Amino acid sequence: MGRVGNKVKDILGIEGNTKEVLRPMLNYNCASITLGGAGYPLGQFHQQFLAYVEGMKTGKAGQITLIAGLWDAVSDPVMGMLTDRTRSKYGRHRPYFIIAAIPFAISYLFKWTSFGISSHGNMTATWLWYLFSALMYCTFMTMLSIPHTAMLPTVAPNYFERTQYKIVEYAFNSVGQVTSYVFTALVLSGFSVKTALTDLPTPGAGDKGKYMLVGLVLMVWFSWSPILCFFKTKEPSSENQVNEKIDFRYLFSEYKLVFSSRAFRQYFIISLFYSMSRYFCSYADQYFMVSVTDTYNIFISMNIISGIAEFSGSPINYLITRYKGKTACGKVLGPLMVAGIAMNSFLTYGTPRVIKYAVIIVSSILYNIGFSGPGFVAENIQPDITDVDELITGRRREGVIATFKTFFSKTISSFMGWAVGQSLESIFKYDPNVKSPLKQAPLTTLGLRLNYAVIPSILALFCVISIYRYKMTKFDHEEIKRIIAEKKETGTCEISDNEIKRIEYITGRKWEEMWIGRPDETRSLDIMS
Repeated sequence: MGRVGNKVKDILGIEGNTKEVLRPMLNYNCASITLGGAGYPLGQFHQQFLAYVEGMKTGKAGQITLIAGLWDAVSDPVMGMLTDRTRSKYGRHRPYFIIAAIPFAISYLFKWTSFGISSHGNMTATWLWYLFSALMYCTFMTMLSIPHTAMLPTVAPNYFERTQYKIVEYAFNSVGQVTSYVFTALVLSGFSVKTALTDLPTPGAGDKGKYMLVGLVLMVWFSWSPILCFFKTKEPSSENQVNEKIDFRYLFSEYKLVFSSRAFRQYFIISLFYSMSRYFCSYADQYFMVSVTDTYNIFISMNIISGIAEFSGSPINYLITRYKGKTACGKVLGPLMVAGIAMNSFLTYGTPRVIKYAVIIVSSILYNIGFSGPGFVAENIQPDITDVDELITGRRREGVIATFKTFFSKTISSFMGWAVGQSLESIFKYDPNVKSPLKQAPLTTLGLRLNYAVIPSILALFCVISIYRYKMTKFDHEEIKRIIAEKKETGTCEISDNEIKRIEYITGRKWEEMWIGRPDETRSLDIMS
């Protein structure tokens, strides 16, 4: 490789043969085309599909997402435990990719059509169908996403190596999001690019066939990447793994123990505020553009620009992380997220159209570049939490820790969908059948503004503030890995008093309370005692 190529490798932090370094990253992250892309059309279109096309009240649509979220709150922890305890020659996590891929794809079709049930006018039957499809989708997404997330600390054991995996994952997420969004936009516009970009009509009951075709296209598109990941990714066999007896008390104790780590609690708060802010926006944006600003015709254009802006933040996040640490990109770009959301608070129907378009586009660019920063922080620190947890327990619990990543992306999404739908219907009296901004009561307009701009910007600000509280550095992580390896090999570890204080600060636990601080104790912590 020439001098320029070597310089690029040095900037990116690639050691060794580039092809050999990138190949396992590509093999592992190809599944992110599905895992990162599948939720995007749902977040952008599905609540509004139920309201405008299937005629469902926003509150009833929100109930579906709430119940699905409650199901995730149960199934995700169970799946986290299950994947940690799986014994297979293919490893603990990889078998679930092949088991769940096709059922997941089928569930995706079910979310976009009732196969004629809604045409009979029985809204209860329609509601039950979409509840079933939501639960099916959540179940098989859980079977794919938790094992995939849990496997990362195994396939990428080193601190910055995980960042490299994450930036590739980010790229594959973007591929999944952009392609699925383009497919959706083309189908809904009747395969007219001009209509999709500048004159997309407001959806209605006559569009059921289009949305069914969206489901068919995306069902095919999202079926292949988890299967490819199964065949191309390597994971050590777990056939000889010894598992402790499990019961409900054990399950509760496992997850209670996770929260004993200060590092995890900080990660939890960052991810919570980030997810709440993001999902408030995504569930309310179409309602806001239809019934407040009357700008739905550029909805596709806005989201394409948003996708490009989000992806453009990826190299910025990577380089900031490489040279300034894993939280720096959130501190630098997070304020743009806050500003981008807040700008929309001032838009009204009476705002001149050119200004409305300009504000919407600029806010989308700022918001999406901005939220890529806090999002990258949460993605990057999550695998390191597994190593902090091992200090406390003496065990590798990737599945238990990974549960919370999917919890944020799915369960919080469901709760936000319910909160937006219920508040718009019950508190602000929004009727999806009344679409004109001129016919909206001031209370309704206020509710749409609060849900789309005001509340999300406040939550985004809290997210940025919480990033400053996370303190673990690369040096801390390397020290954690060293003392864990030394303890497992010799039964004890050499560490200075200052380093002990640092470990105690990161974990939020006294040294002698943790597995790492118990002399000659090489077995894992008995959490039942």
